[in-house]
Amino acid sequence: MNKVELLAPAKDLSKAKVAIDYGADAVYVGGKSFSLRSRASNFSIEDLKELSIYAKKHNCKVYVTTNIIFHDEDYVGIKEYLKTLEDIGIDGIILSSFALLSIAKEVAPKLERHISTQLSSNNSNAINILKLWGADRVVLAREASIKEIREINNKVKLPLEVFIHGGMCSNYSGRCTLSNRMTTRDANRGGCAHSCRWKYKLFDNDELISDELCPLSMSSKDLRAVDYIPELLDIGVASLKIEGRMKSEYYIAQVVKTYRSLIDEYYEKGSISKERLDYYKNELIKAENRPSDDGFLSGKMSKDKNLYGINGAGVTHDYVAYVKAYDHNRNLALIEVKNKFKIGDKLEIFGPSVDNYIFENALMFNNERNKVEDANKPTELLYLRTPIPLSKGDMIRKVHDDDN
Repeated sequence: MNKVELLAPAKDLSKAKVAIDYGADAVYVGGKSFSLRSRASNFSIEDLKELSIYAKKHNCKVYVTTNIIFHDEDYVGIKEYLKTLEDIGIDGIILSSFALLSIAKEVAPKLERHISTQLSSNNSNAINILKLWGADRVVLAREASIKEIREINNKVKLPLEVFIHGGMCSNYSGRCTLSNRMTTRDANRGGCAHSCRWKYKLFDNDELISDELCPLSMSSKDLRAVDYIPELLDIGVASLKIEGRMKSEYYIAQVVKTYRSLIDEYYEKGSISKERLDYYKNELIKAENRPSDDGFLSGKMSKDKNLYGINGAGVTHDYVAYVKAYDHNRNLALIEVKNKFKIGDKLEIFGPSVDNYIFENALMFNNERNKVEDANKPTELLYLRTPIPLSKGDMIRKVHDDDN
C-alpha cells in the first residue's frame, strides 16, 4: 500500500518547523493574503521561502492556503502570488474557488491544486468532475462518514484528504455566516469570530428558557479520529489532516507525534490493539483543551457530540519548558520556561526522538549559577538536570497526580 501523508498545520515559521521535526510529512500554512486564518501570524514570501528550503531538507511538502471565498477585489495580485509560490518551491495550494482552480492551472502549473473542505465535497460524482477541471486532490467534507469515505475512494481517481483531528464547525464544512452577521468579520474570508462558541441566553419572547448558570453555546466537540486510523489506512486515502493553524507549538508537537507513532506502528505490525488505541487517545488528551470525539466518522450524530453549555475541558498536562540545548557532560538541559513549575514537580519529557519519560524535578539554576526553586518567568532561560539525554526541540510538561 502507498504510505499515507500526515499533514499538519502551522501559523508561523517556528511552528511549521516543529511540525516537521515531530514527524509531519507535509505542512499547510497561510500567506499574508487569500487565507481563511487571517488572525494567524501567517507567512511572508521570505518565510515561505525559508520554510520550503527547510521542508525539502526533511523530505517534507508545503501547501499554502488560498481558500477564501473570493469577491472581485480579492483577485488583485493573485496571479503574481501564485507564480511566486511556484518559483520558491511551494508544492501546492489549497483552494475553494473554481476560478482560482483555472487561474492556477494556467499561471503556475507546477503547483498541486487541492480542493478545500470549504467546497463540501462528499460524493464521487462531484470529485470526478473536479478532476476534469484540473484538481489534483480533494479534501473531503468533514461530514463524510467512514463508510462514505470508503465508497467514494473506490469510485474516484483523485487522491483524497481526510481531517482526523481538531476543531469542527457548527455549520456545514465551515461555511458559516454567524460571524459576519454578528461582528462583520467574514468567516469565509479569514475573519471567523467563533460566534458558535460564545455563551448565549435563550428567550421565548421575554421568558428566559435557558439555564442561567449554564448559558447556551452551539459548537461541536473537537474531532479525534484515533479509532478510525487503521481503517483509513486500509482504505488508502492519500492524506490525513490535522486542523489547528491557530494552535501552539506544544499542541502541534504532541498531536503530530501521537499520530505519527500510531501510523508507523500500524504499518509496522499490520494491526493495532484496542489497548494501544486507548494509549494514543490518552496521549492526545495531553494537548486537549476541549472535549473531543469521532465527529461524523461513525455516521451517527447525537446531541452528545455538541457542546451546548461548556467550551473547555481543561488541559490535563501543562507545557512548561522547551529545550534549547543539552550538555551531555553534565546532564543539563538549557530550557526556555513556558509556564510555571517548581522543584519537586513530576515532569514528563517528550520529543521527536525520545520516548516519554517521567522524572522528579530536583535541580534548576540560572546563568548566575543560583539555584531556582520556582520557575515562574516565561521565556527565562534556566538549566535543568535531567536523567536522560535530550536534544534541541524536545519539550517538557508537568504531570498531575491524577494522570498516573
